[in-house]
Amino acid sequence: MLKTSHQWLAAGFLIGFFAVGLGYWPIPYSKLSVPDSLYGLGVIVVGGAAAIIRALSDTRFWRTVLVTSAAVPGAVFARVIFDAWSDPTSHNLWPFEIVIALVVGLAVTVLGSLLGSLFRRLF
Repeated sequence: MLKTSHQWLAAGFLIGFFAVGLGYWPIPYSKLSVPDSLYGLGVIVVGGAAAIIRALSDTRFWRTVLVTSAAVPGAVFARVIFDAWSDPTSHNLWPFEIVIALVVGLAVTVLGSLLGSLFRRLF
């Protein structure tokens, strides 16, 4: 069992990063459309991770939101780096992709953290 808030946050970030990435990375570049390509099981996992962290640990609300939401733009940025390495002309609007991914991540994790806080208060 995870004992410290740092362990909870690290686990939440890594789980969210790979959950979003494994759904987002295989999509061909010509088919990418942010934020539509981000919607799916990956962002649900990120929101669920935020809810679990808030419900089962003593991690503060905003720290949970900020760290777990960073997994979404982190996965997008990993894709940008990989694609730009092979084709430097791709992702010429990457800062906008990161900002859009951050907004998606924040929306999902605020909702998940609120649900986790509610669960913690009820039980």
